[in-house]
Order: sequence, then structure tokens, then C-alpha cells
Amino acid sequence: MRSPVPTSPLIAASVCLLGGAAVALIVAGAPSSSSAAPAAPMTTAPPRAPAIVTLVAGGDIALAGEPKSALFARIRRFLEPADLAVANLEGTLATGGSARCVADANAACFIFRASPRWAATLRKSGFTALNVANNHALDYGQDAQAETLDALRREQLAFDGLPGQITYVRAGRARVALIGCAPYRWAQNLLDLPGAAHLVRKASRHADIVVVYMHAGAEGSAADHVSGSAESYLGEPRGNPAEFAHAMIDAGADLVLASGPHVLRGMEWYRGRLIAYSLGNLASSHTLSSAGVLAQSALLRVTLDVHGRFVAGSLIPLRLDVWGTPAFDPGRASLGLVRSLSRTDFEATAAQIGSGGKLTRPALRRTPA
Repeated sequence: MRSPVPTSPLIAASVCLLGGAAVALIVAGAPSSSSAAPAAPMTTAPPRAPAIVTLVAGGDIALAGEPKSALFARIRRFLEPADLAVANLEGTLATGGSARCVADANAACFIFRASPRWAATLRKSGFTALNVANNHALDYGQDAQAETLDALRREQLAFDGLPGQITYVRAGRARVALIGCAPYRWAQNLLDLPGAAHLVRKASRHADIVVVYMHAGAEGSAADHVSGSAESYLGEPRGNPAEFAHAMIDAGADLVLASGPHVLRGMEWYRGRLIAYSLGNLASSHTLSSAGVLAQSALLRVTLDVHGRFVAGSLIPLRLDVWGTPAFDPGRASLGLVRSLSRTDFEATAAQIGSGGKLTRPALRRTPA
């Protein structure tokens, strides 16, 4: 359960130092006889550094065929150092199951199935948890979904997103709760705000940090703005991402991540917590388009303390090649894109993104005296 939160980590550190100094003064001032051996000098142990958790998050991963370690080779260096590395797994890792439709881009039927051996590649690439709440989780039916989850379990990859599911993981010295939501019956339904908020409140009683991963919003290259209202795709309701994210933070979430639109979206601060409205496409084995703006991607790196408070963060710019393989983008195009989208969509609450990708809160506006 969460411990009482001090008003400032700096104040907490100062109390610790002052307490140690007081003990040292009392010992030094104690009377002693002249015949006694000189007392050994006492030292005060340095204060223990506050526990922090570093999380790296990416967007959609859509796989096909047999695993290829090269798919994640150029971003592995960003994933491995993290205490927790998460992304959204679009589709199934299975050999069985029945396709829900005949794959046909002209008929808007996209279905994803890849070898279960991809789970080992995902783990070796640095991922520790995957969201399975999305529109492709049942592309090949419940049997393939069960096979997918078994593959993840074998590789000790945590997953979140089933109805009523709260996944607890140990990350560094903190217990983190992961909750995945999407607008479907086979997921924790994000259209049911009270139900999702109930899960968040429950998780906050048992975890230090609560992270919600939503798969929400319209899709496509023209879907890069957060509308602030209910969104849909091909007539399917995809929720109101802003309303949902705010409700989850109101309920106790410390960080809200998102995928689904397949493009990057802006980021905002709400009640001191960060919301990333879409992290775009992270990787695909020639399954997702990387034409134009769809090639721009990013990894979000956030450090939180054990009370879920933001300590530091950065956006790592990536670019996908024609096959869907991500790599660091030295041109940093995605930083400018997310910066612009954030300012346009959120104005005063927009996340500030520096030229190197550093994330900061918006400056406080001073009111005239």
C-alpha cells in the first residue's frame, strides 16, 4: 500500500540529515572519565537514495512469420537498462486458431499472427511486459489468444489487458500495477469508465505505482490530434482518449500510455501526471505501413519515485524503415512533431520537449500582483 507522501522529497532528505546530525551531537557531548579509552569517532551513514523506477514505453508491435532478432536490434540499448519496458502487442503469437476474416486491405481486414517463438525474441530484446488489450487480440479466435498468453508466460513476460485484470510486477524497489484497456469485450473495456476507474483504485491500494495502457482513438495518418471528444474508426467506437485518461488519473493512476492511432500524438500533464496519447508504431515485420508520418516513432523514458511522482523523462526519437524496423533517428523529426501536437492540442498543459528530447512540465503562469 502507498505510504504517506511527504510534501517534498527535498524536505524528506533534509529531515534525515538533520536527524543524523542530532544523534552525532548528543554522543559527542556525553561525559566520559579521563581514564577511559578515547571513544572511536562516530560517523553518520549517508541517507539512502530515494527509490526510483525507470520505465520505457513504446507503441504498437505487429508481427508475422518466424522471429528475427534484427527487428529490435537497434533499439535494444534503450530497452535493456529500464526497470520496466512495455509496449502493445498487436495480434497473436500462435500456430492455431481460425482467422476472423480473409486478409484484404481493400476490405479493411487486417489480421496478425506470428510464431510463438517471437516471445523469446521480445524478452531477449529487453521487453518485460506487453499490453494485449487491442482490436487484434482475437484475430484468430480465443484458441490463438490462449496460445499467445502461454507463449508470454513461458518467457516470463508479464501481460495486461484482460477483463478485470491487474498485473503486478516488481520494478527495482517498487511494486508497479499495470492495467490495459481497449474498447472491446475481450479487454478491460475503456468505454466503461467506472469499471476501469474501479480497477485503478483497487490497484493503487496494493501498488506503489499504477500505469494504465489504453488502446484508443481513431486511426491513420490524419488521426494525429486528440479531439477531446469520442472518436471512432470505420464506424467502431474507440472512446474519448482525453476523458478516459483524465478519469484514470483522477482514480489514482500515475502514468497513462497509449497506442492505437498508429501515429504519434501529443502529450500533456494532468494533475501532475503525464499522459502520452499515442506512441505510434514501434515495430512491425512488414505488417504495418511506414509511409510518410507513419514512419515517425518514439520511445518514452520516464523515471518515477515510489509514490508515482515524476522525477525525469525523455522522448527517444525513432524512425521505421520500409519493413517496419525501428532505429534511432538522428534527425529527431518525431520530437518536433510531438512538440507541435502537444502545443496545439493542450496549450497550457502541454508537455515541454527539449531539443534533445528532455521532458519537463509546463512553466507555471504567474498572475499579476
